[in-house]
Amino acid sequence: MAKITWKPGTLEYPLPPVMVSCGSIENPNIMTAAWTGIVSSEPPMTYVSIRPSRYSHELIKSSGEFVINLTTLALVTAADYCGVKSGRDVNKFKEMKLKAGACSQVSAPQIVESPVSLECKVKDIINCGSHDMFLAEIVAVNIDDQYLDEDGKLCLEKAGLIAYSHHYYYTLGRNVGFFGFSVCKSALKAKEKMKNVVVEIKTPKITLDRMAKSKNSARRGPWGNKNKKFGSNNSSGRSRPNRGGEQNRRRQSARRSGPATRSGSAKK
Repeated sequence: MAKITWKPGTLEYPLPPVMVSCGSIENPNIMTAAWTGIVSSEPPMTYVSIRPSRYSHELIKSSGEFVINLTTLALVTAADYCGVKSGRDVNKFKEMKLKAGACSQVSAPQIVESPVSLECKVKDIINCGSHDMFLAEIVAVNIDDQYLDEDGKLCLEKAGLIAYSHHYYYTLGRNVGFFGFSVCKSALKAKEKMKNVVVEIKTPKITLDRMAKSKNSARRGPWGNKNKKFGSNNSSGRSRPNRGGEQNRRRQSARRSGPATRSGSAKK
């Protein structure tokens, strides 16, 4: 295995495809952004990088406020739509049937359907080339209470969050550890046991007779034995022969004619 060197590019993945809401309750807008993240914990600071040509850029620059809404599997279609459509042309809240909710610290709306909405106030705008980075302080966090347990702990893993990696959206995978597990002896022992777990993908056992029947069904057409059973017409408009009925008619005819007919001696 060897690494090769490419020219500089934006290959830091996965990223959160957040839905950034801005504007006002009366005239709300949403844009989807992957260039976002946390830059400080005290005070809590975040950023979002936006091209100056975007409609949301002028709204956020004018108001100095925006809301970062986390995206879930239920919201992934809306997130993609809000990333390719412009608020200059359509009302994205209306088109995606989303509800704009009031925030406590900013005039920008939050997306009610999102499990977590971060209210942000812009502290600085830094030109980084193709994008302007809006550096902002998180002034309030809105949580959907259905993801809180009895002790008030946030169980965000139940929200079905989405990640974005190299032009594709993905749901999050299985839990492979917690923060600090690498120095926790009990966690390391549990992880060591998992190395011996073998995941087998079993293939269905198909007999030769069933395979032959499947091939015959494929030759008869896409509906297989259903046309034969119910006597429906095939694609050429002709009825399929009922072979079972034809055999029964021959047997009944043979019984009426007697054994001489079957042997052929009566004609002599």
